[in-house]
Amino acid sequence: MHNFNVRVYYEDTDAGGIVYYANYLKFMERARTELLRDLGYEQDTLIEQSVAFVVKRVEMHNYAPARFNQLLSIETQVVELKGASVTFKQQIKNSTDDLLVSAEILIACVDLANMTARRLPRSLKGDLTRVI
Repeated sequence: MHNFNVRVYYEDTDAGGIVYYANYLKFMERARTELLRDLGYEQDTLIEQSVAFVVKRVEMHNYAPARFNQLLSIETQVVELKGASVTFKQQIKNSTDDLLVSAEILIACVDLANMTARRLPRSLKGDLTRVI
């Protein structure tokens, strides 16, 4: 399980000070990027190797709102690893550990040159296998 914290800024909220639903997806994207970084993979380096990741499917459930200035914790877990894709389970909680949002996100690995599916780099797949 990987944890990443994010503070809710005014720009993340609607007129009522509640996080706009699409911004949860941005928070989760940041958390997945930080998971890769903690494993030793920088996305810009992967892009130089024509390796990129695209979201193929998202199933998101909203349970309670996050509000302006709250500190949120995003938990990221690899739940399925295939040759050219990774499925993540992510949960967003507030500082009192209340579950606000959960999602299951399928990420496909693509070759940037032609935007077709490609196998995950062997070393990355091995490192992701260790965190399942």
